[in-house]
Amino acid sequence: MIKQYNLYSRLKRFSYESSLTLKLGLPVIIAHLLQILMQFVDTIMAGHVSSHDLAALAIATALYHPVFLLMLGILITLGPIIAQLFGAEKQQEIVTNVIQGLWLSQVFAFLSILILANLEPVLYWMGYEAEVIRIASHYLKALCWGIPFVLAFNVLRMFSEGLSITRPTMYISVIGLGVNIVSNYALMFGHFGFPAMGAVGAGWATSMVYLVMFCAMLAFCLKALIFENYRRFIVFRKPSWLYLREILRIGIPNGFGMAAEVGLFATISLLMGTFGVTAIAGHQIAINIASVTFMLPMGLSIVISIRVGQAKGRSDYKATRYSGYAGIILCVLIMAITATVFVNFPEMIVALYSDDPDVSTLAVQLLYMAAVFQLSDGMQVGALGALRGLKDTRVPFITNLVAYWGIGLPIAYLVGVYFYFGPVGMWVGLIVGLSIAAVLHSWRFQILTRRLLKHQDREKSIDNEVLQMLHD
Repeated sequence: MIKQYNLYSRLKRFSYESSLTLKLGLPVIIAHLLQILMQFVDTIMAGHVSSHDLAALAIATALYHPVFLLMLGILITLGPIIAQLFGAEKQQEIVTNVIQGLWLSQVFAFLSILILANLEPVLYWMGYEAEVIRIASHYLKALCWGIPFVLAFNVLRMFSEGLSITRPTMYISVIGLGVNIVSNYALMFGHFGFPAMGAVGAGWATSMVYLVMFCAMLAFCLKALIFENYRRFIVFRKPSWLYLREILRIGIPNGFGMAAEVGLFATISLLMGTFGVTAIAGHQIAINIASVTFMLPMGLSIVISIRVGQAKGRSDYKATRYSGYAGIILCVLIMAITATVFVNFPEMIVALYSDDPDVSTLAVQLLYMAAVFQLSDGMQVGALGALRGLKDTRVPFITNLVAYWGIGLPIAYLVGVYFYFGPVGMWVGLIVGLSIAAVLHSWRFQILTRRLLKHQDREKSIDNEVLQMLHD
């Protein structure tokens, strides 16, 4: 009877924690999916312009994303920083960190523009056609105008989400998608009096989207009643190394950790070229499907870091540990559902992408492989979110390097290329890398939270001894 009661109590607590995480996480997930939909719209519209425009867009975005994700990976660590300060009720410190984050975002914008606006020699070195290079370079230059706004938007987004206010990002992403569609229609195809610019027009349209989203988020932060207590602390502040150092200390390993994971998938995609066009197409379909489902735990991981950070800021270490573990389990359960869908309906899903029998057959095989790593992917990104909430990013970065590049990639090459198992063998490396990362990140969270609880118990013991001495 007691065991049944304990089980019921645990399930009830997990249900409550999960409902809070989902309530906060659902808007973040939708926002991520809407941003993927923007990229999908760009690709579809570019395909209706010309094959050169489509190829140029694919190449340009492949070069843009690693740079952008590195900068974004550093800035999103503002989320757990703000969450911990929110838990500790330090409103002035929160505003100061946001202002410093805005300064840092513009430094990163300058560095990003410096890189992306000067990639034409790299494109020539890679041997692409002159017309593709022209379109891709002009697309990147058009996109550069929006980078200061998108990075600043993400700082304000972390401010809002760090306070557990996640819906604005979703609503603003809906606005962004609408602006993206209309702007693409006008600038790519030459409507409403604009010249037809093809894929280059998509670059200008994306910059416009970034500007609109930033202005909308800024207006919300400056006008919404929920931020009224924070606005009284807004004063002009010069860049302060004291605050910037903390953001960079946590953010740089996080940014490179994200780059390590993205880099593994990008390298696997490049190695697929050694198996021919069918392998590339089948792999692209399967990886695209997996990337969409990955947005589910990815959105939740941001909320997990917020929940963990707020609990740690309150010095409630039991809640810190529970929020992290509940979030990780929730990510795994959600990915178990997607894995079940992959296993039971692979042909139906792949049919949405291709009717080529050879490509479809391979994509179905790879989708079965994707079903296997869904659980690992959910666990590793959930655990990363929990660790980020503790401001722990350096060890996870090293873990990612070892799991993905030290183990996952060599296994992918050995099984896929050396032992001739082909694309399916390459995906074995992905499964192994993600699984090792998942176990090690979860283990790291267990170690850190156990350490926090022991420290808390030791402090309580000392306090009790002091009180006893005073009583005696």
